[in-house]
Amino acid sequence: MSAELQAKQKSLYEADFVRWIETTVEQLRTQNYTSVDWTNLIEEIEDMSRRERKSLKSNLVVILLHLLKWQYQPECRSGSWRVSIREHRRRVNDDLQDSPSLVNYFQEVLAECYVNACKQAADETGLPLEIFPLNCPYTPEQLLNSEYLPD
Repeated sequence: MSAELQAKQKSLYEADFVRWIETTVEQLRTQNYTSVDWTNLIEEIEDMSRRERKSLKSNLVVILLHLLKWQYQPECRSGSWRVSIREHRRRVNDDLQDSPSLVNYFQEVLAECYVNACKQAADETGLPLEIFPLNCPYTPEQLLNSEYLPD
């Protein structure tokens, strides 16, 4: 690929991301592989995976946070907590259904997400961090069950 073509692709990628995507898709459809901006395409595909994983972790922390608040601050339970738990469970379940390979990742990051949720729950509730169990008290099945709420 010529330096001129690379510069033009880089310019389009930086100047108009949506147009760059449309152009790249058209180049792939027409099998015009020599014109594809492979460097940025590969980078974007790698970023897609990272974003999916980051989204899963974020949604899992929210589920854990609200379950902890639900369990340890029963006097403050609200419909908004229940809605948040339900919505973030739906997101995680959708992600796991769309990308079954994320199931193993879910298991890998559960402990890390639980620690983060405990810290945030302590900050939000004013409860001491030590009140929360050291290890996650919820099974993966409970975390993903749209009806489960701890007593």
